Amino acid sequence: MTRYGYAAMNVTLREENVRTNRGMQKATFEERGLDYVGELAEKNCQGLKRIVEWNLDHDIHYYRIASDLLPWFSRYDFDDLPNAAEIRCLLEEVGALAREHDMRLTFHPDHFVKLASNKEDVVERSVTDLENHGVLLDAMKLSRTPYNAINIHIGAHYGDKEATGERFCEHFQRLSPAVQDRLTVENDDTNSLWSVPELIDAVHDRIDIPITYDDFHHQFTSRGLTRREALTDAAETWETTPIIHYSESRRLHEADPSIRPQNHSDYVAGPIRTYGTNADVMLEAKQKELAVLRYRDDATST
Repeated sequence: MTRYGYAAMNVTLREENVRTNRGMQKATFEERGLDYVGELAEKNCQGLKRIVEWNLDHDIHYYRIASDLLPWFSRYDFDDLPNAAEIRCLLEEVGALAREHDMRLTFHPDHFVKLASNKEDVVERSVTDLENHGVLLDAMKLSRTPYNAINIHIGAHYGDKEATGERFCEHFQRLSPAVQDRLTVENDDTNSLWSVPELIDAVHDRIDIPITYDDFHHQFTSRGLTRREALTDAAETWETTPIIHYSESRRLHEADPSIRPQNHSDYVAGPIRTYGTNADVMLEAKQKELAVLRYRDDATST
């Protein structure tokens, strides 16, 4: 049965100041150090637990965790934090809730992660960021499978797609099993970038990682495939329940041609089709859990 999820912020709980993304500027980090980092990280993880509990109360069993749980995580090791034990305990509690209630928890590191870059410093930073996501999922004791995915984009072609695909696969070998075994890659929303069939050829067929199908992005990189064809091809790369992303254009919802076509709407109208794949659907709508609840309610009432 298809599950609908959302990413990062819970709009309802934000009104109670429940957050998972407390951070700081670089100057503050350098001035206040790991004591303050730990304080914010612990509050973020408390917020994560509260959101997971809220999701379970509202029968939402799919959630994408914000990547900035631990501020400036690239600058220290987890156990360097003075309250690492308390934070680890909170993460274990979140993981226990997820396992007990079969809630799917995933990550989507930001666009600065460019594993296929031709610049070594960018690759090193990308590897560090991905490894930190693996550390967090391991701390939650969640599966080292794409069920608990770390989803990224290749996100560039550097003037030579074939060489870029080869670099991605080469740099993939630098990742630990905590990341390799969870990594997925997603089609892009720009025609010159990566489509589902290109990702299957360049990545899946070489290193056997799954392809996350983004329905909205497919409109910009269809390569002549229908939605059914692209989704089905992507779903066949998964050995566990596939993930698809779904969003709609704010330009169409608001009938405003001045809005960038790729901008996401607040809610979605659907219908969302999974074409028999039973994929889990990440709703990338601006109103987050409210969009999930509205769509789910509308779908069951029709």
